[in-house]
Amino acid sequence: MKLLWTMTAVELLNKIGNKKIQKSIMNESKSLKTSPERGKPLLAELKKFRSIRVYGGRYRVIYKIKREDNEIHIHVVGIRREGDKNDVYSIAKKLFKAGLLG
Repeated sequence: MKLLWTMTAVELLNKIGNKKIQKSIMNESKSLKTSPERGKPLLAELKKFRSIRVYGGRYRVIYKIKREDNEIHIHVVGIRREGDKNDVYSIAKKLFKAGLLG
């Protein structure tokens, strides 16, 4: 499968700042090419998306599998901070509500 990053995901990756974490996210994302189903299916408005844990489980990669195109689209990356406005899932929900998560 082909791995594609949205501009939003690239911007969020660059905001992380720590090169070691960025590299870990990139490497784990590449593994989705051969096993895209390994991620956890998400719920509610994000039910068409999946997420994988990265870098000790603190970071998440939120993606969507497009089987008809043989593609995986990386939409959001970031840290998991439950209850925080900058939590990766909070960001994903905001993008979804704004129509920016496809």
